[in-house]
Amino acid sequence: MTDTDINRASMQEFDAIRPYSDEETGAAINRLVNDQEFLDMVGRFKSPTLARWAPAMLRVFTRRWLNSHFGHYTRVDDLQAGLSSYVGELVESTTTRVTTSGLENLDKRGAYLFISNHRDIVFDPMVVNYQLFQNGFHTTRIAIGDNLLANRVFAEMMRLNKSFVVRRSMTSPREMRDAYITLSGFINHSIDTNHSIWIAQREGRAKDGLDFTDPAIIKMFYMSRKKSGLGFDEAMNRLHVVPVSIAYEYDPCDADKAQELETRARTGQYIKREGEDTEQIMKGLTGFKGHVHVHFGAPIHDSPDNPKDLAARIDREMHANYHLHASNLVAYQQRGLHPQAHDTPDTVSDSVVTAETWSPAEMEAAEAEMERRLEACDPSIRPYLLDMYANPVVTALEANAEKSGHSE
Repeated sequence: MTDTDINRASMQEFDAIRPYSDEETGAAINRLVNDQEFLDMVGRFKSPTLARWAPAMLRVFTRRWLNSHFGHYTRVDDLQAGLSSYVGELVESTTTRVTTSGLENLDKRGAYLFISNHRDIVFDPMVVNYQLFQNGFHTTRIAIGDNLLANRVFAEMMRLNKSFVVRRSMTSPREMRDAYITLSGFINHSIDTNHSIWIAQREGRAKDGLDFTDPAIIKMFYMSRKKSGLGFDEAMNRLHVVPVSIAYEYDPCDADKAQELETRARTGQYIKREGEDTEQIMKGLTGFKGHVHVHFGAPIHDSPDNPKDLAARIDREMHANYHLHASNLVAYQQRGLHPQAHDTPDTVSDSVVTAETWSPAEMEAAEAEMERRLEACDPSIRPYLLDMYANPVVTALEANAEKSGHSE
């Protein structure tokens, strides 16, 4: 049995959740290129006018274009490399710039479990992978919720793009336990075989700007290791956990998130419309984000011995290294000026550690943009919109105060 055979056999138990392998890549691309829904989606991107007036003709052109550009790929890494220039265009057209810090903490040959805050369904892992790729690192396998697989075309695209499935729609506790053990096994197997993983710190996006890790996710990482007798801290050290902070200057979905929070607060629940996830994915991908900064923390090699303390450790790293934008500071200051908003001090403490200081012109531009966003939405949701931008300042202040307290 060759190494490949052994690897294939050990991957079989993960068939229900794993991404496509190199052997499956060609067939999956072929299915997509001949899928009307996919052709229409790409067509709308490439030529919105033709999509409206001559959809059938555009489909023919789109299929031809896709076949000539992507039809020859048979390996996932080659496909990602081929797609990188398109990802680059998308990133460049929707941001003013993307910056990164902390990559010097990582080894290009190593595998890491990147635990990231979660603001955008697709752009979060995309911008992390794009930064890794641009800097000579291998891209990650991406954890996505099974709620996103309702759209067949999207499911195919994600599994081609190294995504694996986190099953959430289970009812019985036993089913849930089995699914978590499989997921835990897949994550540990990936790291053991030198494949990095990207996973959000909790289920669902942080709509209020408060990024906190769910200890249940940390507990899940350990489930498949437990029976081997390995201690929790040792098992976590082997995963090379890296906290990642993604900071958007502006969130294309901010008003939608604020609306959801207001509805929940008022009625106690929020029911998604059909197709809402797909809509948010498109808005998050194509909407303006301003400056985006990704910080990669140092790998944790001295894990605490329980999930709760490790989650708190990850959060502290994430918050202390979150890149605060002028938009965050403006919201933090404005929060006290809007009715129903939380009281905040008039000035932002000097201990806010940021990668740069802002000129008065930048602060003025951010104030004007924030006012424009507030004006555009219903008065009832404005406090939630401000909270979303202001809360990262609060958590950064706390984390930095705690850090300086530890170092004294």
